[in-house]
Amino acid sequence: MKELFGYFDKELPGVNAFLDEEGRKLNGLVRDVCLHIMGSGGKRIRPMLTILTARALGYGKDDFLPMACALELLHSATLLHDDYLDDADTRRGTEASHLRFGTTETVLAGDALLALANEMASRYDNARLSRLLAIGIMQTAEGEIREIEFSRDPALDRDTYMDIIIGKTARLIETACRCGAAMAGATIEQEDAAGAYGLNLGIAFQLVDDALDYVSPTSETGKPEGGDLREGKVTLPLILLMEESDEAAGEDLLDRLKEKSLSPEMTDTVLSRIRSGGYAEKTRQEAAAFVEKAKDSLAGFPEGVELTVLRQVADYVLTRTK
Repeated sequence: MKELFGYFDKELPGVNAFLDEEGRKLNGLVRDVCLHIMGSGGKRIRPMLTILTARALGYGKDDFLPMACALELLHSATLLHDDYLDDADTRRGTEASHLRFGTTETVLAGDALLALANEMASRYDNARLSRLLAIGIMQTAEGEIREIEFSRDPALDRDTYMDIIIGKTARLIETACRCGAAMAGATIEQEDAAGAYGLNLGIAFQLVDDALDYVSPTSETGKPEGGDLREGKVTLPLILLMEESDEAAGEDLLDRLKEKSLSPEMTDTVLSRIRSGGYAEKTRQEAAAFVEKAKDSLAGFPEGVELTVLRQVADYVLTRTK
């Protein structure tokens, strides 16, 4: 993984400085909210994937920061809106923006970041980039809408769950990779390969995230332990548990999730059963298959340091602990 860590150490200071510079130009009502969410310790995987994909396919200019950072702004906007809709208390171990700055300021900040991301993409003389970004925004919004619908009427439904994680997480990572390819003037086949890499990587990323929610302490993830269950979200570890449970018990659990009536004692029981049954580990095993699909998608890419790092990013996603 030394190539991965070395590459990120080299490029991240520029990414972070650019995000901070753009954030400080925003109106004072939303500036602090935007700087707060962008400075809260994100992995910057989306901008880094844009840079890596562009360079892997031959992009030689150094003007990639606006496009790369546009993807991070979109991600940050979704986090602001998600935390408000979920009534979350924390984000990455710090107080959620809507609690620190207020609901109005937070919603407007999310809107401002969406607008700024679109403006940054338009700085290039490349209509494909603006179209890809617009598609990514729409697909992400659709994923978030599906998740809210599913939380109001939870079910033992893997297909719906997969549709949700593809929409709310994987599509934006796919968009980052497609934008990198488009910057490099890639062929449709190359862009599709980059998109397949990003899509499968994004699915694996969210599967691992959902597994970590049940087994990693708050000090590692920055999120409340078992937060998905407490919020009534049906993710793969819970689906796996219910698939192997008594039908009546599974239906009762779904009813309680729907009614938001799961007691603290029952929550602790479910958490314990998921851990003891190894369902988080089984979720990681499902993620491993998507990691392999992601790496297979890179078969036609030119050999080089960027291709090495892209492969290592996929491996890192599978092994991460936060």
